[in-house]
Amino acid sequence: MQYRRCGQAPGTISPEDQVVIDAFRSMLAALRTPEPWTPGSTHPIAVRVGTAVERARPRPGDSDGPDVIAIALEHPDGPHTPYGAAYRRLGWLRCDTAAILGIWNPAYAPLTHAASGLDLPATIGMDPAHYAVHVQAQTPDAVRTLLRLGPYTQTGHATRDAERLTALLDARQLTAAPGARLSAATTPLCADHHQYTDPAGADIDALLADTLTRAPASPGAG
Repeated sequence: MQYRRCGQAPGTISPEDQVVIDAFRSMLAALRTPEPWTPGSTHPIAVRVGTAVERARPRPGDSDGPDVIAIALEHPDGPHTPYGAAYRRLGWLRCDTAAILGIWNPAYAPLTHAASGLDLPATIGMDPAHYAVHVQAQTPDAVRTLLRLGPYTQTGHATRDAERLTALLDARQLTAAPGARLSAATTPLCADHHQYTDPAGADIDALLADTLTRAPASPGAG
């Protein structure tokens, strides 16, 4: 049985239905041939979140190796929509580039949670894009973290401080204990925020010197 609107001639499509059909065709075409995303591009991108496709904004210049970038999910109508609070509260997230469909296309909007009247899932599957620098003393038997700096919101800033600390350690040939090797490295920020020293405006040279002064005679596990 074929249904049609009242007053609609058989075999014809109403203007309202044609709009829906055209939108569906555009969405299928966009899914079949997404515009490729290029690393370093600042254009909004389409990201898979579960079975949905969401709009996201990359953080310029921020990547964690070739496979992870920092993004912020956005309402499909754009970052400033009054209905985008559920997206904005998530902040910056670490996104596997394998989840990127391509450059955002408005035709993807019907595939978002917002278009279906749904809340974003409690678990997005992406960790916060905050980073840290750890200074560690390592022996053949144990590793101890002596200094934790963070949070950094960009890997570039964390890497800069890690390289500076490494240069200080190498130049001064500093050791925390006989046989211990000191190193500084960038790492994702863990949940124990109270263990970190905010690097903003800090004198990391002085922090390192103070940390080594207070370091135990031999590193234990930590």
